[in-house]
Amino acid sequence: MKDSGPTLTADLLLQAYQVGVFPMSEGRNDPEVFWVDPRMRGVFPLDGFRISRSLARRMRRGGFTIASDTAFQQVVQGCADRDETWINETIFDLYCQLHAGGVAHSIEVWNDRDLVGGVYGVTIGAAFFGESMFSRATDASKLALAYLVDRLRLGGFQLFDTQFITPHLESLGAVEIPRDHYRAMLMEALAKEASFDSPGPIPPAQDVIQRNAQTS
Repeated sequence: MKDSGPTLTADLLLQAYQVGVFPMSEGRNDPEVFWVDPRMRGVFPLDGFRISRSLARRMRRGGFTIASDTAFQQVVQGCADRDETWINETIFDLYCQLHAGGVAHSIEVWNDRDLVGGVYGVTIGAAFFGESMFSRATDASKLALAYLVDRLRLGGFQLFDTQFITPHLESLGAVEIPRDHYRAMLMEALAKEASFDSPGPIPPAQDVIQRNAQTS
C-alpha cells in the first residue's frame, strides 16, 4: 500500500523497523514510498552462514581490501545502480541520514581504489536489518557478507534480517521464516544491546574463516 501517512523521516523509518516493516519504492524515479511487511521473512542465522571451500580459497588468496563505513553513500549508490531498483531519492537520503546518525552501516570490498562490492543496513538493539548489496567483481558480494556476518557475531547481534530471500542468499545459509516467528525474534533482539563498531579493525581472512567454521 502506498504511503499516505506522515512525511517519511529517519525517525519514522526507525520506528517502522521496530514493528517489522520497511520502505520501498517502485523505482528510482517514482517519488512514492510504500511499506512492506512480508508474510515470509528472510533471515540469516548468524551461526549458519556458509563459507564454501571456493570462497575460503578466494578469501585466503586476497587481492582485495575490506573496509567498514568508509564509503556508505557509494555503497548505496552501487546498490541502486541497476535497471530496476527500489531505491529512490527519498530512500537514498534517509539512509544517508541514518548513517550520519550512527545507525546505518556498510561493509565495502575494494580492488585498489575501485569499490567492487558492498552491503549496507541498519542497526537497532541487537538486530541488523540488511537493506541491499551489490557486486561488480566475482564473489564481491559474498566477501562482503562473510565479513559482515563475522562482524555481527563479534558485536553481539542476534538477528540478521534480509527482508526477502533469493537463491543467492539461500546458497549462503539464509532461510525463510513466518512473519509471527520473525516478529518474536525481532522483539527479543530489540531488547538486547549490540555494537557494530566494537569488533574494531577488519580482521584477517583466516580469522573470519576459522570463526565461521567454529560456529557453523
